[in-house]
Amino acid sequence: MPEPIRLYVRYVDALNYRVGRIAMYLFFVMGGILLASTFSRIVTGVPINWALEMSQFLISAYYLLGGAYTLQLDQHVRMDLFYGRLDARRRAITDAFTILFVIFYLVVLFGGGLSSTHYAIVYNQKNYTAWSPVLWPIKTIMTAGVFLMLLQCISAFFKDVAIWRGKPIT
Repeated sequence: MPEPIRLYVRYVDALNYRVGRIAMYLFFVMGGILLASTFSRIVTGVPINWALEMSQFLISAYYLLGGAYTLQLDQHVRMDLFYGRLDARRRAITDAFTILFVIFYLVVLFGGGLSSTHYAIVYNQKNYTAWSPVLWPIKTIMTAGVFLMLLQCISAFFKDVAIWRGKPIT
């Protein structure tokens, strides 16, 4: 593969590795918020009205920012009827073909995310709850997660094509 493609794969993989490792800790932050909320409700009798919604935001950021990392580690769930019986080259051909559909889906999803984030910023969109948080921060994070997943899918496509050609990118 040409050197620019190798550099792209190397940098995207490094970026998504770091983002994924950081995103893993959001789960503990969410657990701390839920624990504090439970403690406050049981001990003091005063519920924390923002805890559930913040937990929902954090779990959304967790799985969207961690999606590219999961793809990088090849840990996504697969329907495996015939795939496991294929040799590495045929698996790469199958993956290179099918990931084009995922890339198309992510491009459409990213476009919708940009539009939704732009709307949230321009109109200062808020959630209709007692806490009423602005939505642009979580929408920005979600759109960034989709973008990172798109970059990782392109990286995976390049890796699969390289394996298909018999010259894997290391």
